[in-house]
Amino acid sequence: MKKVAVWAAFGVLLSGAGLGVAQELQSISASDKAEGAKANPQLLAEYGGLYPGKQATYVTGVGRRIAVQSGLSNSQSDFTIALLNSPVNNAFAIPGGYVYVTRQLMGLMNDEAELAGVLGHEVGHVAARHSAKRQAAAQRNSIFGALAQAAAGAFLGNSGFGELIGRGIGTGAQLLTLRYSRSQETEADALGIRYLVGAGYDPSAMSSVLASLQAQTNLDARAAGKSANALPAWASTHPEPGARVAQALNVAAKTGRAGQGNRSRDAFLAALDGAVYDDDPRQGIVDGRTFRHPDLRLRFTAPAGFALANGSDAVSISGSGGQGQFSGGRLGTGLDAYVAAVFAKLTGGQGVDASRVQRTRIAGFDAATATARANTQSGQVDVTVVAYQVSADSAYHFLLLTPAGSGLGPFSPMVQSFARLTEAEARAIRGRRIQVVTVGPRDNVASLSARMAYPDLKEERFRVLNALTSGEQVRAGAKVKLVVAG
Repeated sequence: MKKVAVWAAFGVLLSGAGLGVAQELQSISASDKAEGAKANPQLLAEYGGLYPGKQATYVTGVGRRIAVQSGLSNSQSDFTIALLNSPVNNAFAIPGGYVYVTRQLMGLMNDEAELAGVLGHEVGHVAARHSAKRQAAAQRNSIFGALAQAAAGAFLGNSGFGELIGRGIGTGAQLLTLRYSRSQETEADALGIRYLVGAGYDPSAMSSVLASLQAQTNLDARAAGKSANALPAWASTHPEPGARVAQALNVAAKTGRAGQGNRSRDAFLAALDGAVYDDDPRQGIVDGRTFRHPDLRLRFTAPAGFALANGSDAVSISGSGGQGQFSGGRLGTGLDAYVAAVFAKLTGGQGVDASRVQRTRIAGFDAATATARANTQSGQVDVTVVAYQVSADSAYHFLLLTPAGSGLGPFSPMVQSFARLTEAEARAIRGRRIQVVTVGPRDNVASLSARMAYPDLKEERFRVLNALTSGEQVRAGAKVKLVVAG
């Protein structure tokens, strides 16, 4: 979560006539360039900004080489390729030559061809003008984001809580729900595979990266205590992940180039080595049920049985007894007005009666809270906002949803746990990063997994990160990825 969350929701307008795979593609128009240039800074802000360093330079080179295969432009300089500093697995593109991938998704990949395939898929959506066919053209999303964010989607479920939370937060990388159609996704896969062949890559890379995304989805669900089969609503408008993997492999086989062409694994791993993985400490760290932000020097702990998911604008809180978000913004004219503004955003303009706002003190902070009743798809719920003034001009708040009549319910201890970090506690916070190592003669999956900087599921995480199937072993002299502290 960033220092101050973005309050205003925004849309990225993507328009144009739909084109089939076999049709001649049009170049980047002046209007597309203008629209992309306008949307770009907003997207960068939502996704944590640009990720700097050698990884960004590498991604730019690969992205431009694959993007020119689309026919949108023959000049690589017409494409702006951005590596985003986000812990969310996602990639997307917008008209005007703007293509984006998060560092988290890059960390899940295992070679350059997979990176090219993901970027090619997203460029394919733009080249085929898919956005004009979506029911809500002002929103953006991708199967890569939806597939790898399945755990975040499972947190919100389809009870209607997610709808209210999404309105309350305005924007948020982990709360996107609008999707391309099944046919659009498969068309973008086919286009991405065509681009891979044109650029000299192995076209089967599209299938392998989709398989890694599916494996990560299942692992995230397991880590969150969810069933791997309990997929969120996006599954109703996307091909089943296993079928999509097989379909991409079948399309690659029809090119006659499957298993041929560049994979460039060593070059990719050399570029990836050292990249931040999971939460960036500058955006706050989730450690089990505790969220800590070293720059803001704030912390809180979710109740037992609840899970946290950190986004660029907010922290999601989910469990069987309720759901919520933690975010913040400018204080404005005071805490009462701040709380009213959160409710107004939630309801589309209708605030909360001032008499409902109660003032209190929590852990040395001036605080204000209010509860109101709201309707969801599955009935009424209690909506509670608890806001804290953390400085002269900023505040942070919990937006909490519980069954009707529960009020704070299970969230009461979490609200009281909100506190300042000491300077020493803030300095001690460390993130995680990717480390590429060479497998030694005495190494095996168990010994390498033990070095993963996680308290649980070490071997499972190692296998997913390196696309190793159950029972598959490592080979001495090969390079593998670890996630280490630092």
